[in-house]
Amino acid sequence: MVKFRLPKGLFLQIFLCFNILIGFAQRNPIEVTHYVFPEFTKGIVLMKTGIRNESLLNYNSLTKEMIFLKNTTKLALGQLETIDTVYILNRKFIPQHDHFIELIYKSKYSLFVDHKCKLKDPGKPAGYGGTSQTSAISTYSTFFSGGRAYEMKLPEGYETQSSVEYWLDKDGKMNKFLSIRQLSKLFDEKESLFKAYTKKNDVDYDNQNSIVELLKYLQAN
Repeated sequence: MVKFRLPKGLFLQIFLCFNILIGFAQRNPIEVTHYVFPEFTKGIVLMKTGIRNESLLNYNSLTKEMIFLKNTTKLALGQLETIDTVYILNRKFIPQHDHFIELIYKSKYSLFVDHKCKLKDPGKPAGYGGTSQTSAISTYSTFFSGGRAYEMKLPEGYETQSSVEYWLDKDGKMNKFLSIRQLSKLFDEKESLFKAYTKKNDVDYDNQNSIVELLKYLQAN
């Protein structure tokens, strides 16, 4: 049986690279995507009474709450029925029932984005390389009860899946649409214009600007 040995210099290089990679992974925990902004930013909460309150704010799309910092404690805004608008970095968030939606276009038609996020729980190792579903449910509950949903870092193994839903304010009525096809049904009176524009232009549900440009065209024609 032939034995192979790495040269001492090469073995040392591999060993050092391996340790550098481990150290880098430990110093850089996985980033979460359940906050709309990468950090808490100075914003304004405009009350319906006209009072303006300044605070460090961020929107948590996992819990669907507007979070503010009080000293070092993260708290959720309550009594949404008393709030008119939340402003963060020139972006506007409007209360809708028990959460906030973002206003991204306002004219004859107004377009809103409902930020959403799902959490994928890694569970715990089970036999034969699998994971225990019961353990996963338990871990998922612990994640929320332990306050981790308010942190900016995601524990190792957790994954988030961010998404958006759109709301269109048309003729004084709020309409939710989950695809460009559903949006087209809200413009039956401009069916030919809608088809002509979307045939010529790339209107993508995941591209907010492309939807805004479509609405501008429909409004002008």
